[in-house]
Amino acid sequence: MIHFGPGGNCEWFKAEGNKNSAQMPAFLKKIGLTAYEVECGRGVRMNDQVAKELKAEAERCGITLSIHAPYYISMSSLEEEKRNGSIRYLMESAALARKIGAKRIIFHSGSCAKLSREEALSLASDTLRKAVDAFDHEGYWDLILCPETMGKINQLGSLEEVMALCQIDARILPTIDFGHLNAREQGLFYTAADYERVLQTMEDALGAERAKRFHAHFSKIEYTTGGEKRHLTFEDQQYGPTFEPLAEVLVRRGAEPIIICESAGTQSKDALAMQALYSVAKAKMQ
Repeated sequence: MIHFGPGGNCEWFKAEGNKNSAQMPAFLKKIGLTAYEVECGRGVRMNDQVAKELKAEAERCGITLSIHAPYYISMSSLEEEKRNGSIRYLMESAALARKIGAKRIIFHSGSCAKLSREEALSLASDTLRKAVDAFDHEGYWDLILCPETMGKINQLGSLEEVMALCQIDARILPTIDFGHLNAREQGLFYTAADYERVLQTMEDALGAERAKRFHAHFSKIEYTTGGEKRHLTFEDQQYGPTFEPLAEVLVRRGAEPIIICESAGTQSKDALAMQALYSVAKAKMQ
Protein backbone atom coordinates (compact mmCIF):
# COMPACT_ATOMS: atom_id res chain seq x y z
CA MET A 1 0.00 0.00 0.00
CA ILE A 2 1.26 3.48 -0.87
CA HIS A 3 1.31 6.13 1.87
CA PHE A 4 1.42 9.94 1.72
CA GLY A 5 2.12 12.35 4.55
CA PRO A 6 4.11 15.35 5.82
CA GLY A 7 7.61 15.67 7.15
CA GLY A 8 7.34 17.62 10.39
CA ASN A 9 4.49 19.77 11.65
CA CYS A 10 2.93 22.02 9.01
CA GLU A 11 1.37 25.48 9.36
CA TRP A 12 -2.14 24.01 8.97
CA PHE A 13 -1.55 21.67 11.93
CA LYS A 14 -0.33 24.55 14.11
CA ALA A 15 -3.13 26.88 13.00
CA GLU A 16 -5.68 24.46 14.45
CA GLY A 17 -4.11 24.86 17.89
CA ASN A 18 -2.09 21.65 18.00
CA LYS A 19 1.07 21.82 20.06
CA ASN A 20 3.04 18.56 19.78
CA SER A 21 3.67 15.60 17.52
CA ALA A 22 1.38 13.28 19.50
CA GLN A 23 -1.56 15.24 18.07
CA MET A 24 -0.45 14.74 14.46
CA PRO A 25 -1.99 11.27 13.85
CA ALA A 26 -5.51 12.48 14.65
CA PHE A 27 -4.99 15.53 12.44
CA LEU A 28 -3.76 13.37 9.55
CA LYS A 29 -6.62 10.91 9.92
CA LYS A 30 -9.09 13.78 9.81
CA ILE A 31 -7.69 15.20 6.56
CA GLY A 32 -7.06 11.79 4.95
CA LEU A 33 -3.30 11.14 5.04
CA THR A 34 -1.60 7.99 6.32
CA ALA A 35 2.09 8.77 6.96
CA TYR A 36 4.12 11.09 9.17
CA GLU A 37 7.86 11.65 9.36
CA VAL A 38 9.14 12.86 12.71
CA GLU A 39 11.86 15.43 12.06
CA CYS A 40 14.85 15.05 14.37
CA GLY A 41 17.19 17.05 12.17
CA ARG A 42 18.45 19.14 15.07
CA GLY A 43 18.63 16.30 17.54
CA VAL A 44 16.54 13.48 19.01
CA ARG A 45 14.71 15.28 21.79
CA MET A 46 11.16 13.91 22.10
CA ASN A 47 10.19 13.28 25.72
CA ASP A 48 8.96 9.85 26.75
CA GLN A 49 5.36 10.90 27.42
CA VAL A 50 4.94 12.47 23.97
CA ALA A 51 6.59 9.41 22.40
CA LYS A 52 4.20 7.08 24.22
CA GLU A 53 1.17 9.13 23.17
CA LEU A 54 2.40 9.38 19.57
CA LYS A 55 2.76 5.61 19.30
CA ALA A 56 -0.72 4.99 20.70
CA GLU A 57 -2.31 7.64 18.47
CA ALA A 58 -0.50 6.42 15.35
CA GLU A 59 -1.77 2.90 15.98
CA ARG A 60 -5.30 4.14 16.65
CA CYS A 61 -5.38 6.33 13.53
CA GLY A 62 -3.54 4.00 11.17
CA ILE A 63 -0.58 6.34 10.57
CA THR A 64 2.76 4.93 9.36
CA LEU A 65 5.66 6.64 11.15
CA SER A 66 9.24 7.24 10.11
CA ILE A 67 12.08 9.30 11.62
CA HIS A 68 14.49 11.71 9.97
CA ALA A 69 17.79 11.38 11.84
CA PRO A 70 19.92 14.45 12.76
CA TYR A 71 21.24 16.50 9.86
CA TYR A 72 24.76 16.60 11.28
CA ILE A 73 25.44 12.94 10.55
CA SER A 74 28.67 12.69 8.55
CA MET A 75 29.45 9.10 7.72
CA SER A 76 32.18 10.12 5.28
CA SER A 77 34.09 12.40 7.64
CA LEU A 78 37.87 12.08 7.78
CA GLU A 79 37.57 12.31 11.57
CA GLU A 80 36.88 8.97 13.21
CA GLU A 81 35.19 10.74 16.12
CA LYS A 82 32.59 12.25 13.75
CA ARG A 83 32.00 8.93 12.03
CA ASN A 84 31.44 7.26 15.40
CA GLY A 85 29.21 10.15 16.40
CA SER A 86 27.14 9.51 13.28
CA ILE A 87 26.55 5.94 14.43
CA ARG A 88 25.54 7.26 17.83
CA TYR A 89 22.98 9.64 16.27
CA LEU A 90 21.50 6.74 14.33
CA MET A 91 21.30 4.70 17.52
CA GLU A 92 19.52 7.57 19.27
CA SER A 93 17.09 7.70 16.36
CA ALA A 94 16.58 3.95 16.63
CA ALA A 95 15.78 4.24 20.33
CA LEU A 96 13.08 6.80 19.53
CA ALA A 97 11.82 4.70 16.63
CA ARG A 98 11.28 1.83 19.02
CA LYS A 99 9.38 4.08 21.44
CA ILE A 100 6.98 5.45 18.81
CA GLY A 101 6.64 2.35 16.63
CA ALA A 102 8.47 3.75 13.58
CA LYS A 103 10.33 1.35 11.29
CA ARG A 104 12.29 3.60 8.91
CA ILE A 105 15.17 5.91 9.81
CA ILE A 106 16.14 8.38 7.11
CA PHE A 107 19.61 9.93 7.14
CA HIS A 108 22.07 12.06 5.16
CA SER A 109 25.36 10.30 4.45
CA GLY A 110 27.68 13.32 4.54
CA SER A 111 29.76 15.35 2.14
CA CYS A 112 32.77 14.75 -0.05
CA ALA A 113 34.71 17.76 1.30
CA LYS A 114 38.33 17.36 0.16
CA LEU A 115 37.89 13.69 -0.68
CA SER A 116 37.20 12.16 -4.05
CA ARG A 117 33.66 10.81 -4.39
CA GLU A 118 35.09 7.28 -4.34
CA GLU A 119 36.97 7.92 -1.08
CA ALA A 120 33.94 9.53 0.55
CA LEU A 121 31.71 6.62 -0.47
CA SER A 122 34.23 4.13 0.88
CA LEU A 123 34.29 5.85 4.29
CA ALA A 124 30.51 6.16 4.40
CA SER A 125 30.10 2.50 3.46
CA ASP A 126 32.41 1.42 6.26
CA THR A 127 30.52 3.59 8.75
CA LEU A 128 27.18 2.23 7.59
CA ARG A 129 28.39 -1.36 7.99
CA LYS A 130 29.34 -0.54 11.57
CA ALA A 131 25.94 1.07 12.12
CA VAL A 132 24.18 -2.07 10.86
CA ASP A 133 26.28 -4.17 13.23
CA ALA A 134 25.45 -1.81 16.12
CA PHE A 135 21.74 -2.01 15.30
CA ASP A 136 21.88 -5.81 15.35
CA HIS A 137 23.83 -5.84 18.60
CA GLU A 138 21.27 -3.60 20.33
CA GLY A 139 18.25 -5.49 19.03
CA TYR A 140 17.25 -3.03 16.32
CA TRP A 141 17.55 -5.63 13.57
CA ASP A 142 13.99 -4.97 12.37
CA LEU A 143 14.51 -1.24 11.80
CA ILE A 144 15.25 -0.01 8.28
CA LEU A 145 18.06 2.43 7.54
CA CYS A 146 17.28 4.68 4.56
CA PRO A 147 20.15 6.74 3.07
CA GLU A 148 18.84 9.78 1.22
CA THR A 149 19.70 11.24 -2.17
CA MET A 150 21.01 14.76 -1.61
CA GLY A 151 20.46 18.10 -3.34
CA LYS A 152 23.88 19.76 -3.21
CA ILE A 153 26.41 18.54 -5.74
CA ASN A 154 29.29 18.37 -3.21
CA GLN A 155 27.24 16.13 -0.90
CA LEU A 156 27.50 12.37 -0.97
CA GLY A 157 24.12 11.24 -2.21
CA SER A 158 23.77 10.83 -5.94
CA LEU A 159 21.32 8.13 -7.02
CA GLU A 160 24.21 5.77 -7.80
CA GLU A 161 25.92 6.45 -4.48
CA VAL A 162 22.74 5.73 -2.54
CA MET A 163 22.31 2.48 -4.50
CA ALA A 164 25.87 1.51 -3.52
CA LEU A 165 25.09 2.13 0.16
CA CYS A 166 21.97 -0.01 -0.14
CA GLN A 167 24.13 -2.96 -1.23
CA ILE A 168 25.62 -3.17 2.27
CA ASP A 169 22.60 -4.96 3.74
CA ALA A 170 19.35 -6.26 2.26
CA ARG A 171 17.37 -4.42 4.95
CA ILE A 172 18.56 -0.99 3.77
CA LEU A 173 16.10 0.91 1.57
CA PRO A 174 16.81 4.13 -0.34
CA THR A 175 15.18 7.45 0.35
CA ILE A 176 14.71 8.97 -3.08
CA ASP A 177 14.29 12.70 -2.63
CA PHE A 178 13.03 13.76 -6.05
CA GLY A 179 13.39 17.46 -5.24
CA HIS A 180 17.03 16.87 -4.30
CA LEU A 181 17.72 14.93 -7.48
CA ASN A 182 16.03 17.62 -9.55
CA ALA A 183 18.20 20.29 -7.91
CA ARG A 184 21.35 18.18 -8.18
CA GLU A 185 20.79 17.59 -11.88
CA GLN A 186 19.67 21.18 -12.57
CA GLY A 187 16.07 20.43 -13.49
CA LEU A 188 15.70 16.85 -14.63
CA PHE A 189 12.13 15.75 -13.98
CA TYR A 190 9.65 16.76 -16.65
CA THR A 191 8.26 13.52 -18.09
CA ALA A 192 7.35 10.01 -17.00
CA ALA A 193 10.50 8.77 -18.76
CA ASP A 194 12.62 10.89 -16.40
CA TYR A 195 11.08 9.16 -13.40
CA GLU A 196 11.23 5.76 -15.07
CA ARG A 197 15.00 6.09 -15.25
CA VAL A 198 15.22 6.50 -11.48
CA LEU A 199 12.86 3.65 -10.64
CA GLN A 200 14.54 1.36 -13.14
CA THR A 201 17.94 2.16 -11.63
CA MET A 202 16.55 1.15 -8.24
CA GLU A 203 15.08 -2.06 -9.61
CA ASP A 204 18.33 -2.99 -11.35
CA ALA A 205 20.28 -2.41 -8.12
CA LEU A 206 17.87 -3.83 -5.54
CA GLY A 207 15.49 -6.15 -7.36
CA ALA A 208 11.87 -5.44 -8.14
CA GLU A 209 10.32 -6.43 -4.80
CA ARG A 210 12.71 -4.42 -2.67
CA ALA A 211 12.70 -1.41 -5.01
CA LYS A 212 8.91 -1.08 -4.98
CA ARG A 213 8.98 -0.41 -1.19
CA PHE A 214 11.36 2.55 -1.35
CA HIS A 215 11.06 5.65 0.81
CA ALA A 216 10.57 9.02 -0.90
CA HIS A 217 10.68 12.73 -0.21
CA PHE A 218 8.99 15.14 -2.59
CA SER A 219 8.95 18.93 -2.71
CA LYS A 220 9.73 21.71 -5.13
CA ILE A 221 13.23 23.06 -4.49
CA GLU A 222 14.97 26.18 -5.70
CA TYR A 223 18.49 25.49 -6.90
CA THR A 224 21.67 27.16 -8.14
CA THR A 225 24.66 25.76 -10.03
CA GLY A 226 25.74 24.16 -6.75
CA GLY A 227 22.42 22.37 -6.32
CA GLU A 228 19.73 22.80 -3.65
CA LYS A 229 19.09 26.28 -2.24
CA ARG A 230 15.73 26.14 -0.43
CA HIS A 231 12.46 24.23 -0.22
CA LEU A 232 9.39 25.81 -1.81
CA THR A 233 5.66 24.97 -1.96
CA PHE A 234 3.60 23.46 -4.75
CA GLU A 235 2.39 26.97 -5.62
CA ASP A 236 5.79 27.77 -7.11
CA GLN A 237 5.74 27.69 -10.91
CA GLN A 238 9.44 28.19 -11.64
CA TYR A 239 11.11 25.19 -10.06
CA GLY A 240 10.29 21.51 -10.16
CA PRO A 241 9.83 18.71 -9.96
CA THR A 242 6.19 18.01 -10.82
CA PHE A 243 4.39 15.03 -9.36
CA GLU A 244 1.93 14.05 -12.11
CA PRO A 245 4.43 12.06 -14.24
CA LEU A 246 5.71 10.25 -11.15
CA ALA A 247 2.16 9.30 -10.16
CA GLU A 248 1.73 7.67 -13.56
CA VAL A 249 4.98 5.72 -13.19
CA LEU A 250 4.15 4.57 -9.64
CA VAL A 251 0.77 3.23 -10.73
CA ARG A 252 2.15 1.49 -13.81
CA ARG A 253 4.91 -0.19 -11.81
CA GLY A 254 2.73 -1.10 -8.84
CA ALA A 255 5.19 0.66 -6.52
CA GLU A 256 4.24 1.08 -2.87
CA PRO A 257 6.55 3.71 -1.37
CA ILE A 258 6.03 5.94 1.62
CA ILE A 259 6.04 9.46 0.15
CA ILE A 260 6.81 12.28 2.55
CA CYS A 261 6.22 15.87 1.49
CA GLU A 262 8.82 18.39 2.66
CA SER A 263 7.30 21.58 1.27
CA ALA A 264 8.05 24.78 3.19
CA GLY A 265 5.14 24.94 5.64
CA THR A 266 2.50 23.37 3.37
CA GLN A 267 3.60 19.75 3.76
CA SER A 268 0.17 18.31 4.53
CA LYS A 269 -1.67 20.36 1.91
CA ASP A 270 0.84 19.36 -0.77
CA ALA A 271 0.84 15.73 0.37
CA LEU A 272 -2.92 15.72 -0.16
CA ALA A 273 -2.39 17.14 -3.64
CA MET A 274 0.01 14.31 -4.45
CA GLN A 275 -2.38 11.73 -3.09
CA ALA A 276 -5.18 13.13 -5.25
CA LEU A 277 -2.99 13.08 -8.37
CA TYR A 278 -2.02 9.49 -7.62
CA SER A 279 -5.70 8.53 -7.30
CA VAL A 280 -6.47 10.17 -10.66
CA ALA A 281 -3.58 8.31 -12.32
CA LYS A 282 -4.72 5.03 -10.80
CA ALA A 283 -8.30 5.54 -11.95
CA LYS A 284 -7.14 6.24 -15.51
CA MET A 285 -5.17 3.00 -15.67
CA GLN A 286 -7.87 0.71 -14.31
